[in-house]
Amino acid sequence: MNNQSANSHKPAIRVLLSGGGTGGHIFPAIAIADEIKKRFPDAEFLFIGANGKMEMEKVPQAGYKIEGIDIAGINRGNILSNLGLPFKILKSLSKAKKIIKNFAPDFAVGTGGFASGPALYEASKLGIPIFIQEQNAHAGLTNKIVSKKARAVFTAYPKVDGFPTDKIHFLGNPIRSTIVSGIQDTAQAKEKMGLDKGKLTILSVGGSLGSRTLNNAWKENLENLNKKGYQLIWQTGKLDYAELSSSLQLPASIQLKEFIKDMETAYSAADVIVSRAGAIAISELAVAQKPVLLVPFPFAAEDHQTKNAMNLVEKNAARMVKDSEMQEKFWNTLSEICENENIRKEMSQNLQYFAKPNAAKEIVDEILKAM
Repeated sequence: MNNQSANSHKPAIRVLLSGGGTGGHIFPAIAIADEIKKRFPDAEFLFIGANGKMEMEKVPQAGYKIEGIDIAGINRGNILSNLGLPFKILKSLSKAKKIIKNFAPDFAVGTGGFASGPALYEASKLGIPIFIQEQNAHAGLTNKIVSKKARAVFTAYPKVDGFPTDKIHFLGNPIRSTIVSGIQDTAQAKEKMGLDKGKLTILSVGGSLGSRTLNNAWKENLENLNKKGYQLIWQTGKLDYAELSSSLQLPASIQLKEFIKDMETAYSAADVIVSRAGAIAISELAVAQKPVLLVPFPFAAEDHQTKNAMNLVEKNAARMVKDSEMQEKFWNTLSEICENENIRKEMSQNLQYFAKPNAAKEIVDEILKAM
């Protein structure tokens, strides 16, 4: 009980969160925690993560406590390495149960990834209400299994296979609040980035590590870019930055960046965006409302990036080129978008359907209503 609070007779609310493996699972969980904290400053939070994974670093950086369990996913590439998996799962279930019993949360929120399976499963067995937030158009295995016990499932797409339809709330993915508040006038953003206001500008983003597919496509099309007089903000990611920056002589109209910190200005400066089709990237692109060419990462689990992209393509809110078809189709598809202002306008308008700038707020509203 928190006696310091104004309502000293009322114990602080306790929230268990779990999600991880990738930023796409971690950041929505942090955004939901931030929103709850805004409303209940003395709430107590505990995250459960997978030892050795990214969340063990990112969650404490965001100011929250996390406990790790030893859990791994199914290794689809090496079947023999899965022999120890049942033991890992049993061990992680018993550790999760212990953590949850000690913490005694009022409710639990899972955002997918290895650790959230044992955490939500054990929470539901202990009679704790559980909620799921699924970022992709295709339900992840962990979320699919625990969704049967969930009070509600929050999604970023209207239909997601694998979930009970009566539990789905299409509320979007929580994204960085700086993106929502930071979108600005295109000309102003171009000026801020030292670009020519009168020239069509393309932003290429390939995630934090970067995308070799996209980097190779730009390398092959430098001449085309020059001929058209387009500007390019090219985020290469960690993988290729050193090699590209030392081997290419680029004109001022092409800005090579390993990482873009001020993403909201980059989104704002762009007339067209080329991107992978990760869940959070798409949610940010929808809020930025810029015409987009998606190149799904073909090795994502169960090819969920292609499914994410298809949802937008079907609503004519994006174009898509498969990784394997980049050489034949990339430049032609991009040119079609760049050269036709009507196509660009229509795509921007259709993206509004997927834009959910208040996702975190609305998710927390629904959780509190259910409680």
